[in-house]
Parts: sequence; C-alpha cells; structure tokens
Amino acid sequence: MEVSAVFYYDGRMDYKKQGHCVYYTCYHLVISTKYRKEILKAGLGEYLQENVFQITRFNPEIEIREVNSHLDHLHMVLTIPPKMSISSVVSMIKANTSRKMRKRFPILNKVYWGTDGIWSRGYFVSTVGINETTIRKYVQKQGEEDSGQALLEF
Repeated sequence: MEVSAVFYYDGRMDYKKQGHCVYYTCYHLVISTKYRKEILKAGLGEYLQENVFQITRFNPEIEIREVNSHLDHLHMVLTIPPKMSISSVVSMIKANTSRKMRKRFPILNKVYWGTDGIWSRGYFVSTVGINETTIRKYVQKQGEEDSGQALLEF
C-alpha cells in the first residue's frame, strides 16, 4: 500500500467553525526520536506516517495536512481546535505512534530498552500564518537535501 502522506491544500484560509467560535489554528510540529536515533528508515517512516493519519479517525477535529519524516524526526502541519492544547495533541500523537511502532517493529524494544516511548520529551511547534505554503514546501522536501536540512525559499 502506498502512503498518501501528502494532502494538497489550495492555499486559501480554511476557517473552521465550532459552537461559539470560528478559527484557523494551523501549526508546524516537529518531534524527534529519543536520543536522535536514526530509526525512521524506509519501512518504519512509511508506517509511522500511516499511523499519524489514523489519529484523525478517533479525533476528527484534528486535521493533519502534511506529514513527512526524516531519519530521526517527524514534521507535521496540522490544525487543531482552540479547545485542545497543542501539548495534549503532541502527547496523543507520541503515545499512539510509539505504541503502534513498538508493536509492529519489535527491534525498537531492543533499541529503546528500559523506556516506554520512541520520542524525545520535547518538541518544536510554531504557528503557521500567511507563510503556510513555504512551511508546507519545507515539510515536503525533508530528507532531499544532502545537509539534512531543506532550504526555506521566500
């Protein structure tokens, strides 16, 4: 099965509505593997990306727009409603993907023996405003540059 990890978005502001609010809360999220171990090689990275999208099955208010992984980190562009904190969503993503990854790939239990997860404690998050197209291109190009960093083009 091919991973459809890239959702194309037409670039217009996509306002969401809930009971008493209208919002556009789009975030660029980066989480790295514990000890920056390069475990997200081909099969593991693809499986991880599939599982990230499955989080929306149980939390339809979360919209995952882009996902891409490199050897030791995962980039995402996602929208969450204002009633949810970014830290709770990050915790949910880390817990669910870590559990599924360790179950599917038992070798991770040897790599990360004595610990529950595969993710580092911290994360990077920034809001995405009018530069969403730039951030989305950056996420899509992860792993393509020799230096390991995709260049942002303004």
